[in-house]
Amino acid sequence: MSLAAGNKIDVTVSLAADIVAAIEILPRVRPPLARLFAGKQVSSLLKVLPRLFALCAAAQQTALLSAVETARDEVITRTTKQSRITLIVIERIADLLRALFVGHLTQDIASAAAIRSLMRAMSALLGSAQSPRHSAQCEATARIVAALNALGMTNEGGAVRSGSPLALRIAALDEIDLKRIPAEHSFLSVADDLNIVTRLLVDGARFCYCPDLDGNVPETGPWARQMTRDRLSPSPSGAAERLRARIAETLRLCAWLKAGAQIDSAEHGIIERYKLGPGRAAAAVECARGRLYHAVELDPQGRISRFEFLAPTEWNFHPCGPLVRSLQGAVLTAGRRRDAVDAVIASLDPCVGFTLNFREVGDA
Repeated sequence: MSLAAGNKIDVTVSLAADIVAAIEILPRVRPPLARLFAGKQVSSLLKVLPRLFALCAAAQQTALLSAVETARDEVITRTTKQSRITLIVIERIADLLRALFVGHLTQDIASAAAIRSLMRAMSALLGSAQSPRHSAQCEATARIVAALNALGMTNEGGAVRSGSPLALRIAALDEIDLKRIPAEHSFLSVADDLNIVTRLLVDGARFCYCPDLDGNVPETGPWARQMTRDRLSPSPSGAAERLRARIAETLRLCAWLKAGAQIDSAEHGIIERYKLGPGRAAAAVECARGRLYHAVELDPQGRISRFEFLAPTEWNFHPCGPLVRSLQGAVLTAGRRRDAVDAVIASLDPCVGFTLNFREVGDA
């Protein structure tokens, strides 16, 4: 079973003399997991999760398992925690790389050899996730870093080598970037977890379909993580900056794996667990696309009586969220409207499916 068909949003951009006057977002159809999971044993659900979610399958499994273990008051070992964090990091690297060469380098024939090397290294890294040998991970991550270097990404603070394939792609994004009015940015972080997971079981599906934090809808994902971690100014804030953040995060995660994948140096908040009452708990996991939440309530027999989940898509493509803030009031150059909006959507989530429509509404 796959729910990919429902994982699509519909975006309509209303234009008044090339100025974005309004953005309407018809959200994707969320999978009915609360109904599907009710009354089920957790062991049976863990087996089907990879078929239910084509993206971030390891993160989904970890979030569900962590929430259930916490609801049962189970204590996990340090070794288990390290293994799960490593698995999440490997999946994140693979998803970030996949978005890189599918969304940005597909047509770059001149870089075909480096791209093939990157793909082979990514496959090797995914294979190493099932192996306890740290040497296999080190070798695969070293090959990934070498391929990224060949494409133009250095190890020096995320700098891009002038004239390289990645530099040319970033320049192309800058060229089609829309002229926007200044917008305020906010970013989802571990500090928001308790508020969110509490509302998951209080407000349920209503909150999951249209989440907010006291009326605010923050961005989540690699750029949001970079802004929060490094306390950077979110200006400039275009598609090129988000692409840089994805590549820099890939290099940083590879460095963590090569250094031994130790818990003490792991990313803050990458997996968090929250006890919410007897038989009730939640977990948060940082996946490639952003912060993911699962919340569960168990019956006396240990079966799931209630389940809620909140994915990054619901924040980034919220009717009042980051996509709307990035486009509202922007000037779209005639002939490049679709390219500009496509770039913004892909910068927020390269894997989301969407349809894009434009509508003229008269003079501004």
